Amino acid sequence: MAPPRDRKLAIMGYRSVGKSSITIQFVDNQFVESYDPTIENTFTRQFKLNNQEYRLHIVDTAGQDEYSLFPDSYSLDIHGYILVYSVTSAKSFEVVKVIHDKLLDMVGRIKIPIVLVGNKTDLHLERKVSTEEGQKLAQTWNAIFLETSAKHNLDVQAIFKGVIMEIERQDGNLPEEKKCIVS
Repeated sequence: MAPPRDRKLAIMGYRSVGKSSITIQFVDNQFVESYDPTIENTFTRQFKLNNQEYRLHIVDTAGQDEYSLFPDSYSLDIHGYILVYSVTSAKSFEVVKVIHDKLLDMVGRIKIPIVLVGNKTDLHLERKVSTEEGQKLAQTWNAIFLETSAKHNLDVQAIFKGVIMEIERQDGNLPEEKKCIVS
């Protein structure tokens, strides 16, 4: 069997959108109710996809805002990005756009493996950002889009599967997805 592929991922977004909750749900299969602002943590988890073992190193970043300066480490040796906003916060949705633009500038490439995540769907009565808005934004970035609830472990695995598939596709290890148009 092939040795595990090391992949380093950065999970980024505005403060309190659930970056750590998503990460801990994926790594430890638990939801942490209490909120402590993250400075920066790195988590590791083995993950198998398409008969290939991956060793994921997930950098859980501090919450960013539109004025945050990103450390160079957010562009060096990072294979893929998970950009998170809360569906209950229009501000977090605006900030994720700024983060995306800064990432492209910093990385110096037009296309980077990204999954856009609208978190906190369990708070549907407080929703401020529609599914359609998220889908539209992801489409303009040519990124994968998912809505999730870290609390209910809804599609948390799919986030990491999606970013790995995007990395592999851009590395030439998977064929480009065929866009099917039916008329």
